[in-house]
Amino acid sequence: MFAPENAHERLIALEGAHNVRDLGGYTTSNGGLTRWRSILRGDALHRLSEADIETLLDNGLGTVIDLRNAHEIAVEANPFAGHAEVRYHNTPLFSALAPVEMMANAVLSFDMGDRYCQAIDDCQPAIAEVLKTIADAPDGAVLFHCSAGKDRTGVISALLLANAGVDEITIIEDYALTATISGPLIARLRDRALGRGTSPELVDIVLASEPRSMRQALDHIRYRHGGIGAYLVSLGLDETARERLRNRLA
Repeated sequence: MFAPENAHERLIALEGAHNVRDLGGYTTSNGGLTRWRSILRGDALHRLSEADIETLLDNGLGTVIDLRNAHEIAVEANPFAGHAEVRYHNTPLFSALAPVEMMANAVLSFDMGDRYCQAIDDCQPAIAEVLKTIADAPDGAVLFHCSAGKDRTGVISALLLANAGVDEITIIEDYALTATISGPLIARLRDRALGRGTSPELVDIVLASEPRSMRQALDHIRYRHGGIGAYLVSLGLDETARERLRNRLA
């Protein structure tokens, strides 16, 4: 389970990103801990300074997986695309979880937990590609990210942690961390969405990191798909691939 005293290790302090953090240090079902500086999750990287990039390289970064779509990347380019020392992959994920400013026509009955379940059901080829890329990545830390580091990134993080044997309460706590550590990021995304005409009520719904949303997604995987193992099998990940994913965090 996440311990507050580990916050300085989990969150990687950067000037140009506010939600790049480590999936290490979580207790697993076999009594071990997930490995530090092996898999990182994050928000958009376009504001990274040269010092930020060096910090990530110093932390062993070897692979970046950008979960954003072509429009997002065209507006806010990824600094690791074409980088000499980092393998860069782009797998657009979850049209159902588009950034908040693309949801101007959504209604106030919008529910993020429902969207997570929809993505889990409808975006399986893309999810499988991301997980296989992580499983097959060479040595070095893997960083996957979207715009806020909350929704697309949050679902992938939950799948990885569940596969590694981390309990659901901890997975939910990891998801909810965005709300407590990413104030400047959320404020910027909120202002941008409001400037594009999205209603304040909808913005607050979409940018929240409510624990119940991740609880709903985990329940959906269990009751609709038979649990994390069966879900990963349905994605085409055999035992060897699932073991490689576990080993990234072992």
